[in-house]
Amino acid sequence: MAKLSRFVLPLTVFGCSLILSSCSSKSNDPAPRSGGRPPAMSVNGIVAALQPLDNIVNSSGTVLASESVDLAAEASGTIQSISFKEGAHVKKNDLLVKINDEDLQAQLKKTELQIQLAADQADRQKRLFETNNSSKEQYDVAVSTLATLKADRENLVASIRKREIRAPFDGIIGLRYVSEGSYISPTTRIASIQKINPLKVDFAIPEKYAGKVRVGDLVKFHSDETSLEFTGKVYAVEPEIEPSTRTVQLRALCDNKGETIFPGGYVHVELRLKQPGGALMIPTQAIIPVLKGQTVLVRKNGVVVSVPVKTGVRTPSVIQITDGLSAGDTVLTTGILQLRPGMPVNVTVR
Repeated sequence: MAKLSRFVLPLTVFGCSLILSSCSSKSNDPAPRSGGRPPAMSVNGIVAALQPLDNIVNSSGTVLASESVDLAAEASGTIQSISFKEGAHVKKNDLLVKINDEDLQAQLKKTELQIQLAADQADRQKRLFETNNSSKEQYDVAVSTLATLKADRENLVASIRKREIRAPFDGIIGLRYVSEGSYISPTTRIASIQKINPLKVDFAIPEKYAGKVRVGDLVKFHSDETSLEFTGKVYAVEPEIEPSTRTVQLRALCDNKGETIFPGGYVHVELRLKQPGGALMIPTQAIIPVLKGQTVLVRKNGVVVSVPVKTGVRTPSVIQITDGLSAGDTVLTTGILQLRPGMPVNVTVR
């Protein structure tokens, strides 16, 4: 009995120690969270909406002056004076070249005097005819003579105008190829004049875009020689397809106020074709590649929902959604890697 008591007492003490230890351990466990739903995560997002979509077509083109003409004389003769400097700006109707017209000026003065005499004679014959002191035939001859002289004067004035070469429009004069005292004819090369503000740009696009391009579509272009970018608008479309290249020819007009680009240059052209009705565009970072396509995360009823989508035109910052989203959907754009479907989320719309 004494031996049994020696074994029971230690076991009793050990058992009590285990019970106390267990109770102490349970009292140190953290209290369970109230409810089973994690706190909502805060992220940024956008509301999907229809936006204008530009379909960009790249091409190459040639720069043309908006107006260009080779100066030529309408009559032959000796150059009396040259009133322009090479490379200078001129205004419409500025006198550029004067051809000697002394003989015509002398004829004009003579004709003016003859007209005065003929007018006096016609007036005299009229009074005589009205008083029956002259025949109708004599009066008609005087009137006809006056009319003929006036017609001669008009012809002389027109011939004198042909001895002047004037600027047909505002522009820049090129190099001249004649000098004062030179004898010129209508075939003589004198100089050229070009209007380079605005400029024209000729370029072509594939025939598949022929039905989509419109007058007024935006054009951007630049050359390899300069970092400057120019903008313009399509103002003319060739109404037929070029059979050999299967392209349609376009012409755009753009400002060149600084006159930093010149006709004849080669340029890279970017044509922006507008898509009627617009398109759903979202930031590219919202797209999540998956095994069978692409998805985006949207917020519905306060939680994250993964939506499969189909995409279209892509730019460096946005991408077109052709299927899967509707205007008004809230698309999540940040926290993409941390979010999971079903998670509660707070969205700040940017």
